[in-house]
This record gives sequence, C-alpha cells and structure tokens, in this order.
Amino acid sequence: MDNTFTLTRLQTRKNALGSTRVVAAADDGALQPGEVLMRIDRFALTTNNITYAAFGDAQMKYWSFFPTGDADWGHMPVWGFADVVASTVEGVEVGERFYGYFPIASHFRMQPVRVTPRGFYDGAPHRAELVSAYNQYMRCSTDAGYAAALEDYQMLVRPLFITSFMLADFLQDNAFFGARQIVVSSASSKTAYGTAFCLGRQAGMTLIAATSPGNRAYVEGLGCYDRVIGYDELMSLDASVPTLYVDFAGNDALRATIHHHFGDALVYDCYAGSAQNTAFLSQTGLPGPQPQLYFAPVQIKKRNADWGPQEVNRRFNEAQGRFIAELSRPGNRWMALAQHQGFAAAQGVIENLHAGRLDPQGAHIVVSG
Repeated sequence: MDNTFTLTRLQTRKNALGSTRVVAAADDGALQPGEVLMRIDRFALTTNNITYAAFGDAQMKYWSFFPTGDADWGHMPVWGFADVVASTVEGVEVGERFYGYFPIASHFRMQPVRVTPRGFYDGAPHRAELVSAYNQYMRCSTDAGYAAALEDYQMLVRPLFITSFMLADFLQDNAFFGARQIVVSSASSKTAYGTAFCLGRQAGMTLIAATSPGNRAYVEGLGCYDRVIGYDELMSLDASVPTLYVDFAGNDALRATIHHHFGDALVYDCYAGSAQNTAFLSQTGLPGPQPQLYFAPVQIKKRNADWGPQEVNRRFNEAQGRFIAELSRPGNRWMALAQHQGFAAAQGVIENLHAGRLDPQGAHIVVSG
C-alpha cells in the first residue's frame, strides 16, 4: 500500500519575520512505533504568532518546538486543529480530531505519551525541556470547551484568552498592587481586551486604554475600558494616582514616558509581551519599579495548587464560553472573521501582521487544504 503524500511546510526567516517560504517534499508516510501522523486542517494567525517568532530564541524558546534543521529558517508555531491519519499508538485512533500547538504545515508526526481520554502530550525528546503547556493536545470529543461550530473562534481565542484570563486573575490575586488606575498599552490587541473583559468593572479602579490614533475609534467601540486615550495624551493623566501599567506594546519610549510621568506613583510595571521588543529583562534605569515579565504558566501553576486543575479548567471554560458567545454574535464589536485558503494566503497574512497593516477587528483563519 502506497502511503506517500506531499508534506508542505511554511517557514519563517528568523531575522526577518515577515519573510516566509513554502517548502514541499514527498513523504513516504512511514511511521515508527509510538508515532502518529496528523493532518493539520486549520489554524489561526494573530499578532500572538508573530510574538512567538520574535521570542523564538529567548526564554520560551519557541523556535525549538518544531525545528527545521536550518539555522536561518524556523517554524512559526500556531494553534489549530488536526486529524489523525495514521497511528501506531493505542488510544489515539485514525479519524480523531485534536486541538493544540502545531507548525504551519500540512502534516506533522508526533509521539503521544500520557494518553488519557482528555488527550495526550507530545513526547518527542527535543520537547521534553520545553514548556509543557505547549506540548498538550486536547481530544475534541472529550473537551468540555469544544464546539464544532465555533472552532474558528476557539483557535483565535483560547491561546490568547488563557493569557488574558490568568493575567486578570494575577492582578486581582495581588490586589492590583495597590493601584487605583490601570493603564493598558496596545489596548486594541485581542489579549489586552480579553483581559479587560475578564476584569470587568472593578470598584474604585479606572481601566484606561492607551492606543494609537488609527485604532482609537475601534477601542472606544469595544466598551470594555473606562476611558480611552491616545499615546500623546498620557501626560494628561493624574500622576498622583497609584497606577499599574500593563504593557502589551513593548515600546521603550512609551515605557519611559509612563515611568517618568508617574514616578513613585507607578506601583507595578507588568510586561505582558510584544512582537517588537524582546529585551524585557534589561535594567531600564527608569524611575519607579523594574518591569516584571508576566508568564501565564506561572499563575496557572499557582491556581492549580490553590483550586485544583479541575476547578481551574471549569472557571476558564466558563469565562471563555462567555467571551466566545460575545465574539460570535452577528454584528459584534470585537472581531470579524476572515478565512484564507492555503499556504500562499498564509504568507500574505503573516507579512501584513508583521507590518501592522491589518485592521484590529480582523481575525484570520487559514484552512490548510
């Protein structure tokens, strides 16, 4: 029986993230014992994926998940759905569908371990030292957060919303570090407004969105911030109010403006990630607190100990369900789906995401076939 197929992969130039190439080669389809072959059906592309690439060689080692063997080119990770097309692993059957972290490719070989009704972890040796949360694959047939009709929203929201959900929880868990106002940069980003959605209205707290002129009307329309200002209006904020800065922009000049304006009234600088700046651990020499990197798995680990994993999942699924219900409502103010077909289309989306040319309301899905 001939199992040969064409393996197509999209690779990103590591020093020019808007530059990609499509590589195709014949694959004999053979599996080693303990392997499965997945066909990647669809995936989401957001600025978050550009961030993964930007941080590829930094602390989280995103380039290491799906090595290409080429020092100059990497596999940008994406979140999506894949179907099992061949399997040598008991408990992972042909035809099953899984959600998880994949390379941008037509197919992907995996080595499932810790197989349970919930799913499995990829036991490939090179992934053993990487963040385990990215190695977990969820079986759609038993995933309480899964709905077939809402797959596109789940791909777009789930990897971002876990960051948003746990960031809101982290801030609340620390009583907002004594702040009475929160300034959020890059407030049009999905992770930022997901955090605002989770926080809701907080008594005695003002949630302030800082954004660019081009995105201001969109951010105002979201309705999840108490106040929306342009970056050029930051100096108008009351510098005597204890302030928490949540940084999704990663802009050094913007951070300097915040620190110099608020000085000792800046109680905490929470660096939530950026596609433009990975030098987040350097000493800034600025007045006020040293920026602190927020990393969702740390808060997840804490809450798993506090509440137990089952309760963490229940709370997350409940919040995510409410958020997706808002996002998928016709005429919603949050996002508009745009579906793309094939890897050439994915290249265009990546180029435009990296260049910042896409409408913040746009939400981009790529169907691989």
